Amino acid sequence: MEQMMQRSMAETMQAFSLPRYEQLPDMGLYLEQTVKYVNQHFAPLGCVEITGSMVRNYVKMGLIENPVKKQYYARHIAYITALTLLKQVIPLEHISILFDRQKRVYTAQTAYDYFCMELENVLQYRLGLKDAMEEIGSTSTIEKEMLRSAVTAVSHIIFLNTCLEKLGSSDMPAEG
Repeated sequence: MEQMMQRSMAETMQAFSLPRYEQLPDMGLYLEQTVKYVNQHFAPLGCVEITGSMVRNYVKMGLIENPVKKQYYARHIAYITALTLLKQVIPLEHISILFDRQKRVYTAQTAYDYFCMELENVLQYRLGLKDAMEEIGSTSTIEKEMLRSAVTAVSHIIFLNTCLEKLGSSDMPAEG
């Protein structure tokens, strides 16, 4: 059963990828459209979701810029995407610090693209689709190390939640 579960997760993750910054909609999406867009990309993970009220709270907290005429653009969607995953393992005040550090070193596009590449990299390694994690980008910074640590923690939560959901829905008794 373990191998079957691992194989099923690996197949799901093999096709998983987040849109890169230049692929994010930049024509302005209303809140519900933004939520739907982000959740659609997280659907393969099965355990990650965001709501409109969460996004409004993040705006009030200053974690995400105010929408422009009630519309969210690529820069908003990038932050919402990263926040949605990171909030599972890092307190919001620490995410704010992480974002601030990233902004000092990288453009929003570079930081977001690193986030996407690192998430895919770590998930594929965690599920045995790669023998080793790749180095992302050409520089070595504490900001990249912090990002990798955060994404690694997220990958473990995704793996654990997926296993528990599959076991919970299984009629098979636990081996042991």
